[in-house]
Amino acid sequence: MNILAVNEEKSEKKEPDFSVKTIEPVNPTKIKVIGCGGCGGNAVNNMIDAGIQGVEFIALNTDLQHLAVSKADYKIQIGKKITGGLGAGMHPEIGEEAAKEEAENLKKLLQGTNMVFITAGMGGGTGTGSAPVVAKLAKELGILTVAVVTTPFDFEGEARRELAEEGIKKLRTEVDSLIVIPNQRVFEGPEKKPSVLQGFKIIDDILRQGVQGISDIITKTGVVNRDFNDVNTVMKGQGDAILGIGVAEGENRAVDAASMAINNKLLSDTHIDGAKNVLVKISGDESVGIDECDEIVKGITASASKDVKVLWGLYTEPELGDKISVTVVATGFNSPEVFEESQEESVAEDDVQTSAKQKNDKNTIGLGDFINVLNGGSFEDVSTFSEKKKEIPVVEQSTASKIAGGAKPANTLAERRENVSSRMQSGLVPPPNFDINDINQPTYLRKKYSKLIDLSKK
Repeated sequence: MNILAVNEEKSEKKEPDFSVKTIEPVNPTKIKVIGCGGCGGNAVNNMIDAGIQGVEFIALNTDLQHLAVSKADYKIQIGKKITGGLGAGMHPEIGEEAAKEEAENLKKLLQGTNMVFITAGMGGGTGTGSAPVVAKLAKELGILTVAVVTTPFDFEGEARRELAEEGIKKLRTEVDSLIVIPNQRVFEGPEKKPSVLQGFKIIDDILRQGVQGISDIITKTGVVNRDFNDVNTVMKGQGDAILGIGVAEGENRAVDAASMAINNKLLSDTHIDGAKNVLVKISGDESVGIDECDEIVKGITASASKDVKVLWGLYTEPELGDKISVTVVATGFNSPEVFEESQEESVAEDDVQTSAKQKNDKNTIGLGDFINVLNGGSFEDVSTFSEKKKEIPVVEQSTASKIAGGAKPANTLAERRENVSSRMQSGLVPPPNFDINDINQPTYLRKKYSKLIDLSKK
């Protein structure tokens, strides 16, 4: 009876209200930007001033004075015990230890985050040392981790450049994708040279573009929409990446914007050649045509890998007026260093001998002979190598391999001689008195030093 009474009571209730209610869309992706050190903190302030939406900002520094002017949502002092509130003094090891001091607090702050951008200036103490630590913590939590960093101006000296290179090397192993922006490019080209202050502002804005160009794809809704999963597909575990942004107007605005995006001089020695993953964001008013989208996507991917995976989106942004904006994120490049190492490990001794037989003898000499030339000998004294000499095929670095942080190929004989000299000092080539044909020498050393340099490569 009680149950029936309850049912009767329910039946007397008013009909449910099915009126439609507007629900504000909420982006489920949580994105954080972490500015490490002074340069990273400046970049974060610039991003906040630019009004980037849907992102939380964190400033991390040993320098209390610099933290005091930060506009970030969270300000974290690291290295209280080590620096006492001062900077790291161009000592990355101090920045590294300082970040490790706050590891547990950083983990708590990163919990529940889907994507982290780490921005820093490489070559100093705090940013260079702390960025790899923060990246490692983020990746351990399963967060998509992307670093957008700068390298020093030439006038800042060789010591700072070397610190930057070492910092980038460490950072590369801890992030999913890495974008490197060389400060020096600001002063290159025929344009009027900016002042130092203007130069730093330009760099801060490039860092902003690097972050916003990707975050907008996630936080904004497009006509042809892309979201976090698309960005994750393109950037997860990809290593070096390139990002370019171009804006153009006029009759050829589509082609011009695409060309600007993939030929940005401020984005290091990079090019889209060989990219296996490309994400393209096209923005404009409602007049953007399908033919323009076709021109942009085809133009950008024309020189990428033949099996390139292309994801493109179209976003309506009336504030652009008659302009079109194109953002390109490209990843999946072959690292020449890794490729050479894998070749060396996989080539069997018989394959090496076969390769030596197929090589053009007229243009190839052994390392021992080449070193003799470096030491004053003549090319006329160099005898053609015998079939008994073993050779690993030379892997030529393509334009596509000149990714952020990678080395430029040697284009002249003088440059190649310099490369061999430095390789000799590092143990990558044998000393002049080492004979690779001497069977009394250890086998593993003879194999190691049996590489040949092809002088015909230009």
